[in-house]
Amino acid sequence: MRRFLSQTVTDIKPSGIRKFFDIVSEMKDAISLGVGEPDFDTPWHIRDEGIYAFERGKTFYTSNAGLKDLRIEICNYLKRHQGLNYNPDSEVLVTVGGSEAIDIGLRAIINPGDEVIIPQPSYVSYEPCAILAGAKPVIINLKVENEFRLTAEELKSAISDKTKILILPFPNNPTGAIMERDDLERIAKICIEKDILVMSDEIYAALTYKGKHFSIAQIEGMKERTILINGFSKAYAMTGWRLGYACAPKEIIKQMTKIHQFAIMCAPTISQYAAVEALKNGDEDVEIMRQAYNQRRRFLIDAFKKMGLECFEPYGAFYVFPCIKEFEMTSEEFATKFLQEEKVAVVPGTAFGDCGEGFLRISYAYSIDNLKIAIERLERFITRLRETNNNK
Repeated sequence: MRRFLSQTVTDIKPSGIRKFFDIVSEMKDAISLGVGEPDFDTPWHIRDEGIYAFERGKTFYTSNAGLKDLRIEICNYLKRHQGLNYNPDSEVLVTVGGSEAIDIGLRAIINPGDEVIIPQPSYVSYEPCAILAGAKPVIINLKVENEFRLTAEELKSAISDKTKILILPFPNNPTGAIMERDDLERIAKICIEKDILVMSDEIYAALTYKGKHFSIAQIEGMKERTILINGFSKAYAMTGWRLGYACAPKEIIKQMTKIHQFAIMCAPTISQYAAVEALKNGDEDVEIMRQAYNQRRRFLIDAFKKMGLECFEPYGAFYVFPCIKEFEMTSEEFATKFLQEEKVAVVPGTAFGDCGEGFLRISYAYSIDNLKIAIERLERFITRLRETNNNK
């Protein structure tokens, strides 16, 4: 059977996130801190709009690009929050989650042999999507001493005459790192000088804890070379609604829409009606959830300090990325042993790139009660490890 399969696909490793999630789902009394899914329900007024759309029989296909009303509200949202002006008729595409936008965005611009620069640790789908599009991924290993930010020097060293696009994954999954305006201005200068595109994945833009999120598309000369990706899963607790969007120059959106047209047709119609309500009236909901995440973030950082576990302070998304190098175990070994002995699932840092070795991703998109139990188990676990190491 193997000879009938695509070699490109078979060579791609499965997601390292799902492995531990699948195990913990069958383990009694286990706690999972491994999946980046809000523990909040979708706010009622958003659900109500979806229910109302269903009751009215709004179950037809929308246009390939998405409901016009939704595209207008996406433009209104980006204007309101980031001062960005997009044309809803030609520069916006509604997708099945941000993940589809990443996939078709790369496929729309890549020619075989083009290079895609991917800073890691980062979201698991960038590298496989680049490979499936026929590109060569060029990995930049981000450093904890730089708070996992991308530096201008690192970018310069990775660019070649084959570079087509830089993926900019901030606020970052898994590290929680952010890029501030000064950081982005240095990156933008290089992108303009070297004439390369940027795919800015801003799915966690609303969940920042140090000032307001700033997009590289806000910098002069960058909107016309940026594919801005966002969605509804994280900020509005709408993961199962499967809805995202891309904003980009009309020439790029036209080609992305063509792929979307043949592969998907359109994003879920009822979800789109609900998303209109989310963008119009959901800012207060997002702020309530952001404050709750920030409380959990501070709790974890404080707990790590008390147990002597090294972890830089993240300012975005809902993840922490503590260092476990002192225990002389791989991330995979640590996560597996922790799950077996204490029934807590976390994700090895290597799921997000080789440079994630020695780190764990812990999601705080879970209740504070579950986090407290998990931290008690983690402290107990690392105390045993330290005692064992001291007795060697």
